[in-house]
This record gives sequence, structure tokens and C-alpha cells, in this order.
Amino acid sequence: MFTFVSGNLALDFAGTVKARSTTFEDALTTPAALADWIAAANLLDDPPPSDADTLARAVRLREAAYRSALAAAHGNAFADADRRTLNEFAVAAPPSISLGTDGAVVRSGDADAALAAIARSAIELLGGGALVKECGRTVCTRLYVDTSRGGSRRWCDMTLCGNRAKSAAFRARHGGP
Repeated sequence: MFTFVSGNLALDFAGTVKARSTTFEDALTTPAALADWIAAANLLDDPPPSDADTLARAVRLREAAYRSALAAAHGNAFADADRRTLNEFAVAAPPSISLGTDGAVVRSGDADAALAAIARSAIELLGGGALVKECGRTVCTRLYVDTSRGGSRRWCDMTLCGNRAKSAAFRARHGGP
């Protein structure tokens, strides 16, 4: 249900909205969906139940992270309000980790801890000079970290968007449907 291809936790969180410029498909429409994403992202082993307020705060963080990363991708300055939002969420303690009796990592905390980890990930990304790009497939609005040699990556994920874009280009060149 969730995709983790962006190379950064905050960008994957922002990617819970697909096709922002057209259909705006939001995967976080319920508090339960937020808890599921937190578990899928391996932030907390047993995410606490979320409520409507927690979901609203998470969406506020998600959108600030998205707008800030989009600004970085286009070489623009961050909006002060978005910068303040990221900093506000980053203040909370991140999830705690411990080593379980079976040798596995145990991640625990509340929703604020998970949101703090996302905010910190955004801050480290945006303040660290990483190359953030927007997917080259027209209908996709996912942002990703380009770690390719020479910064030549064009798609958020080759299997998700790269193959579709290449297939569409092939059909256009060869008169296919």
C-alpha cells in the first residue's frame, strides 16, 4: 500500500500523496492509515492509535516537508512558515530504540516521536545539501534524493515511473495506443 522509494523518510512521507497536480490521491485519509504508515516505515513497532488531531498534525508536517523539498528541488528558498513547522515537530524526542532479548531492535514511542523522526529527516536532508528532484514522469509528483552518479536519475523509481515513461515514449514513437 505504501511506497518507500524516495531515499529519505520525509520524502516518502510526502509521497503518501500521489499525483498532487491532478487527482491528489491521499493515502493518509484516516488515523488508522497514519498508524499503518508509521509501522510500514519501521518508525514504531507498535504504533499507538491515532486520532483526528494527530492525523491533522501529521498532514501539516507532511505538507511543510513537501513544500520545502520542492523548493529545494527548484533551487528556491524555504517558506518561513514551513521551516518553522519542521523545527516545531523536530523538538519532540524521536522514537526510542532498544535491543530485545531476541537480539532484534525494538522501536517504541508515541505519534509525536514518529512525527519528530520525520521532521528531523526532512531537516537533515534539506540542510545537508542533498540533490532533491521531482520525478520526470508528468503525472507523478514524488520527490526523491538523486544519489546517481552525475545526478542523472530522472524518475522516483524505475519500476513505478521509469518503465511507464519509457513505454509511453516507445508507443508515441511507433504509433501505438
